[in-house]
Amino acid sequence: MTTYPKVQNYIGGKFVADALTTMEVHSPIDGTKISDLPLSSRSELDQAVAAAEAAFPAWSQMPIKERVQIFFRYRELLIKHRDELAEIVHRENGKTMGESYAEVDKSVELTEFACSMPQLVLGEVMEVSKGVECRTERSPLGVVAFVSPFNFPNMVPHWTVPNALVLGNCMILKPSELVPLSAYRMAELLTEAGLPDGVFNVVNGAREIVEAMCDHPDIKALAFVGSTRVAKIVYRRATSNLKRCVALGGAKNHLLVLPDAHTEMTASNVVASMSGCAGQRCMAAAAMVGVGEIDHIIAKMVEEGKKVVPGQNLGSVISKDAVERIERYIAEAEQAGAKVLLDGRGTVVPGSEGGYYVGPTIIDHVTPDMAIAVEEVFGPVIVIMRAKNIDEAINIENGSNYGNAAAVFTQSGGMARYVQEHASAGMIGVNIGVPVPREPFSFGGWNESKFGVCDITGKSSIEFWTQIKKTTTKWNPEARTNWMS
Repeated sequence: MTTYPKVQNYIGGKFVADALTTMEVHSPIDGTKISDLPLSSRSELDQAVAAAEAAFPAWSQMPIKERVQIFFRYRELLIKHRDELAEIVHRENGKTMGESYAEVDKSVELTEFACSMPQLVLGEVMEVSKGVECRTERSPLGVVAFVSPFNFPNMVPHWTVPNALVLGNCMILKPSELVPLSAYRMAELLTEAGLPDGVFNVVNGAREIVEAMCDHPDIKALAFVGSTRVAKIVYRRATSNLKRCVALGGAKNHLLVLPDAHTEMTASNVVASMSGCAGQRCMAAAAMVGVGEIDHIIAKMVEEGKKVVPGQNLGSVISKDAVERIERYIAEAEQAGAKVLLDGRGTVVPGSEGGYYVGPTIIDHVTPDMAIAVEEVFGPVIVIMRAKNIDEAINIENGSNYGNAAAVFTQSGGMARYVQEHASAGMIGVNIGVPVPREPFSFGGWNESKFGVCDITGKSSIEFWTQIKKTTTKWNPEARTNWMS
């Protein structure tokens, strides 16, 4: 197992390790220690904020076309180090190498979008009256912060960091304490690309740092990705301190499967959606609602599920606690009368006996009142509920507190459109199990899957990371004067 140097904070262009308390970082692949992490205090955050504030005047006044040149170089570094970055994701998160490469590739795409910002943030100008001109332009907020989750240690920081920085802000990133290595390497590569000291800072830690970010008077905006329970806490605390906040929470994504759905395509898509990234993604298929007779599709799903092999094309979950939680949900559903068609409990991968694995699990005849049908499991598990018609299926989907994604599998354009119009979710898929929008379309759910306005990626993110300055100008004293001038 590859080990890595001790993780350090990155403040003001330097790696510093002055935290008194540390914790071990373990790989979920086999449970072995791969690094150590500083558990920073509020004083380290204060240092990072001070460094960001010092860097902000020069960085924000640099023309945006010059700022993006750094990210063009950074994009090339991501590609150059693709193998290394994917290996880090694999080791610290437990994804398969294929999934880890895909994560880095998505980071490249997100960086490419940030490089297009000069074409997207053009101001507007109009002669509103004779000799009078009105102009708008976007200005950065100042020092901003982002709290990143464990499930995408490389990609999710790229949801925010390139956009926020290209738009002229200075940022402090708090990566998940479970997966801090990708952020460490990100800081190194941004420095190599020529990012000025203090523009990007990394402060490692746990709950105390998140709370300090919510409270810090000089942090103007905070983005968060994690569980809904914590997202609510972060959103309330940050906004109570009069700062902007967008907080993305969990999900319970429903796939509505109609009898006319293409059997092979539906089965393979559903299984890939529920098992990809070991089900540890907020866009994973978690609940399938079968409309009418769909037993032939379920039989094919079980067949496809048996091709998903832990340790080969299925990665680990993040921790031993995660294994225990997922298996507890399965056991409770079985005790409540559900039928386990494919059982991933008790999975051990030869050669990685200390790792944290749950095999693909398909559970049929689940009822909407069972805990496993309502709560986010965050593992390679899908439950199947039954509905007599499409309206009943949509009612089941809309009954969820969450609203990240919903999908429908059908060959009927009319039915697909009906679901698109009636499903209560921010991202809709038609014959697609993971309907994640590609750039420049933004990522963001509804209901208890997102708190705050604006999405976290794409064009919508521009509104979150900037504020509009309006200027009205008159230079011609000879111009006719009316009530507008």
